[in-house]
Amino acid sequence: MTTPLKNLEVIARLVPRGARVLDLGCGSGELLAYLMRERGCVGYGIELDDANVLASTQRGINVIQLNLEEGLKLFDDHSFDVVLQLETLQHLRNTEKMLRETARVGRIGIVSFPNFAHWPNRVSVLRGRMPVTKALPYEWYDTPNIRVGTYADFEVLARKNGLQILDSFGLQDGNMVRTLPNLLANVAVFKFERG
Repeated sequence: MTTPLKNLEVIARLVPRGARVLDLGCGSGELLAYLMRERGCVGYGIELDDANVLASTQRGINVIQLNLEEGLKLFDDHSFDVVLQLETLQHLRNTEKMLRETARVGRIGIVSFPNFAHWPNRVSVLRGRMPVTKALPYEWYDTPNIRVGTYADFEVLARKNGLQILDSFGLQDGNMVRTLPNLLANVAVFKFERG
Protein backbone atom coordinates (compact mmCIF):
# COMPACT_ATOMS: atom_id res chain seq x y z
CA MET A 1 0.00 0.00 0.00
CA THR A 2 1.41 3.41 -0.87
CA THR A 3 1.03 6.52 1.24
CA PRO A 4 -0.77 9.37 -0.58
CA LEU A 5 1.48 12.27 -1.63
CA LYS A 6 -0.32 14.85 0.56
CA ASN A 7 0.25 12.64 3.61
CA LEU A 8 3.95 12.24 2.71
CA GLU A 9 4.38 16.01 2.49
CA VAL A 10 2.86 16.50 5.95
CA ILE A 11 5.06 13.77 7.42
CA ALA A 12 8.16 15.17 5.65
CA ARG A 13 7.75 18.39 7.65
CA LEU A 14 8.45 16.37 10.82
CA VAL A 15 11.94 15.50 9.50
CA PRO A 16 14.61 18.12 10.32
CA ARG A 17 16.45 19.64 7.37
CA GLY A 18 19.71 17.85 6.58
CA ALA A 19 18.81 14.80 8.70
CA ARG A 20 20.28 11.33 8.19
CA VAL A 21 17.17 9.24 7.48
CA LEU A 22 16.43 5.51 7.39
CA ASP A 23 13.11 4.71 5.70
CA LEU A 24 11.85 1.24 6.65
CA GLY A 25 9.66 -0.19 3.92
CA CYS A 26 10.55 2.69 1.61
CA GLY A 27 8.45 1.40 -1.29
CA SER A 28 9.45 3.10 -4.53
CA GLY A 29 11.57 5.67 -2.65
CA GLU A 30 9.18 8.56 -3.20
CA LEU A 31 9.50 10.03 0.30
CA LEU A 32 13.28 9.70 0.51
CA ALA A 33 13.65 11.35 -2.90
CA TYR A 34 11.40 14.18 -1.68
CA LEU A 35 13.40 14.55 1.57
CA MET A 36 16.69 14.64 -0.35
CA ARG A 37 15.41 17.18 -2.88
CA GLU A 38 13.31 19.45 -0.62
CA ARG A 39 14.94 19.11 2.81
CA GLY A 40 18.59 18.27 2.05
CA CYS A 41 18.41 14.92 3.83
CA VAL A 42 20.59 11.87 3.19
CA GLY A 43 20.01 8.25 4.05
CA TYR A 44 18.90 4.80 3.08
CA GLY A 45 15.75 2.95 2.31
CA ILE A 46 15.00 -0.60 3.40
CA GLU A 47 12.73 -2.55 1.07
CA LEU A 48 12.01 -6.21 0.36
CA ASP A 49 10.02 -6.09 -2.90
CA ASP A 50 12.22 -6.42 -6.01
CA ALA A 51 10.22 -3.94 -8.12
CA ASN A 52 10.32 -1.32 -5.34
CA VAL A 53 14.06 -1.82 -4.86
CA LEU A 54 14.55 -1.17 -8.57
CA ALA A 55 12.22 1.87 -8.54
CA SER A 56 14.06 3.32 -5.51
CA THR A 57 17.42 2.81 -7.18
CA GLN A 58 16.14 4.52 -10.32
CA ARG A 59 15.16 7.53 -8.16
CA GLY A 60 18.74 7.71 -6.87
CA ILE A 61 17.92 6.24 -3.46
CA ASN A 62 20.45 4.11 -1.62
CA VAL A 63 18.33 1.06 -0.86
CA ILE A 64 19.11 -2.14 1.03
CA GLN A 65 17.00 -5.19 0.26
CA LEU A 66 16.11 -6.62 3.66
CA ASN A 67 13.21 -8.32 5.39
CA LEU A 68 12.27 -6.12 8.35
CA GLU A 69 11.22 -9.22 10.31
CA GLU A 70 14.97 -9.89 10.69
CA GLY A 71 15.50 -6.61 12.56
CA LEU A 72 18.07 -3.89 12.04
CA LYS A 73 21.27 -5.62 13.21
CA LEU A 74 23.15 -3.90 10.37
CA PHE A 75 22.93 -0.57 12.19
CA ASP A 76 24.46 0.69 15.42
CA ASP A 77 22.53 2.62 18.06
CA HIS A 78 21.60 6.14 16.92
CA SER A 79 23.00 5.60 13.40
CA PHE A 80 20.30 7.94 12.04
CA ASP A 81 18.65 11.17 13.09
CA VAL A 82 15.25 9.89 11.97
CA VAL A 83 13.88 6.41 11.27
CA LEU A 84 10.63 6.32 9.31
CA GLN A 85 8.14 3.47 9.46
CA LEU A 86 5.27 4.63 7.30
CA GLU A 87 2.49 2.13 6.68
CA THR A 88 4.75 -0.80 7.63
CA LEU A 89 3.95 -1.68 11.26
CA GLN A 90 0.67 -3.35 10.36
CA HIS A 91 2.49 -5.71 7.97
CA LEU A 92 4.99 -7.03 10.54
CA ARG A 93 4.64 -10.07 12.74
CA ASN A 94 6.92 -8.70 15.43
CA THR A 95 5.62 -5.16 15.62
CA GLU A 96 6.87 -4.47 19.13
CA LYS A 97 10.43 -5.64 18.37
CA MET A 98 10.55 -3.48 15.23
CA LEU A 99 9.32 -0.47 17.16
CA ARG A 100 12.10 -0.94 19.72
CA GLU A 101 14.62 -1.34 16.87
CA THR A 102 13.37 1.91 15.33
CA ALA A 103 13.98 3.70 18.65
CA ARG A 104 17.41 2.10 19.02
CA VAL A 105 18.70 2.94 15.53
CA GLY A 106 17.27 6.46 15.30
CA ARG A 107 17.32 9.43 17.61
CA ILE A 108 13.73 10.06 16.51
CA GLY A 109 11.18 7.61 15.11
CA ILE A 110 8.17 8.50 12.98
CA VAL A 111 5.46 5.92 12.34
CA SER A 112 2.17 6.01 10.52
CA PHE A 113 -0.48 3.34 10.08
CA PRO A 114 -4.15 3.03 9.15
CA ASN A 115 -6.29 4.01 12.13
CA PHE A 116 -8.86 1.26 12.54
CA ALA A 117 -10.88 3.42 14.97
CA HIS A 118 -11.73 5.99 12.28
CA TRP A 119 -15.51 6.51 12.36
CA PRO A 120 -16.33 4.93 8.95
CA ASN A 121 -14.52 1.78 10.08
CA ARG A 122 -16.58 1.72 13.26
CA VAL A 123 -19.77 2.01 11.21
CA SER A 124 -18.68 -0.90 8.97
CA VAL A 125 -18.02 -3.10 11.99
CA LEU A 126 -21.38 -2.12 13.53
CA ARG A 127 -22.99 -3.27 10.28
CA GLY A 128 -21.20 -6.58 10.70
CA ARG A 129 -18.59 -6.08 7.96
CA MET A 130 -14.86 -5.41 7.96
CA PRO A 131 -14.14 -1.95 6.53
CA VAL A 132 -12.80 -1.31 3.04
CA THR A 133 -11.58 2.29 2.80
CA LYS A 134 -8.79 4.40 1.28
CA ALA A 135 -6.54 3.63 4.26
CA LEU A 136 -7.66 -0.03 4.43
CA PRO A 137 -8.37 -0.80 0.76
CA TYR A 138 -8.47 -4.60 0.96
CA GLU A 139 -11.12 -7.16 1.75
CA TRP A 140 -10.50 -9.08 4.99
CA TYR A 141 -9.43 -12.20 3.08
CA ASP A 142 -6.79 -10.60 0.83
CA THR A 143 -5.24 -7.88 2.99
CA PRO A 144 -1.45 -7.65 3.41
CA ASN A 145 -2.10 -6.28 6.90
CA ILE A 146 -1.34 -8.83 9.58
CA ARG A 147 -2.95 -6.68 12.25
CA VAL A 148 -5.00 -3.55 12.70
CA GLY A 149 -4.49 -0.88 15.33
CA THR A 150 -5.83 2.43 16.48
CA TYR A 151 -4.39 5.78 17.41
CA ALA A 152 -5.18 5.05 21.07
CA ASP A 153 -3.60 1.57 20.85
CA PHE A 154 -0.27 3.05 19.74
CA GLU A 155 -0.19 5.43 22.70
CA VAL A 156 -0.42 2.40 25.02
CA LEU A 157 2.23 0.47 23.05
CA ALA A 158 4.62 3.44 23.14
CA ARG A 159 4.28 3.78 26.93
CA LYS A 160 4.76 0.03 27.39
CA ASN A 161 8.04 0.23 25.46
CA GLY A 162 9.39 3.31 27.21
CA LEU A 163 8.95 5.63 24.25
CA GLN A 164 8.25 9.32 24.71
CA ILE A 165 5.78 10.69 22.17
CA LEU A 166 7.04 14.06 20.92
CA ASP A 167 4.15 14.76 18.56
CA SER A 168 1.08 12.90 17.36
CA PHE A 169 -1.84 13.60 15.11
CA GLY A 170 -4.12 12.00 12.60
CA LEU A 171 -4.23 12.50 8.86
CA GLN A 172 -7.37 12.70 6.78
CA ASP A 173 -6.99 13.43 3.06
CA GLY A 174 -3.62 15.10 3.63
CA ASN A 175 -4.87 17.31 6.46
CA MET A 176 -3.66 17.16 10.05
CA VAL A 177 -6.31 16.15 12.58
CA ARG A 178 -5.43 17.08 16.14
CA THR A 179 -8.96 17.10 17.60
CA LEU A 180 -10.28 13.57 18.23
CA PRO A 181 -7.78 11.91 15.82
CA ASN A 182 -8.77 8.42 16.98
CA LEU A 183 -12.27 9.09 15.65
CA LEU A 184 -11.76 11.57 12.81
CA ALA A 185 -8.56 10.46 11.02
CA ASN A 186 -7.95 7.45 8.80
CA VAL A 187 -4.16 7.50 9.41
CA ALA A 188 -2.34 7.82 12.75
CA VAL A 189 1.08 9.52 12.91
CA PHE A 190 3.49 9.50 15.85
CA LYS A 191 6.91 11.11 16.36
CA PHE A 192 8.79 9.61 19.30
CA GLU A 193 12.12 9.00 21.00
CA ARG A 194 13.41 6.63 23.63
CA GLY A 195 12.26 7.81 27.06
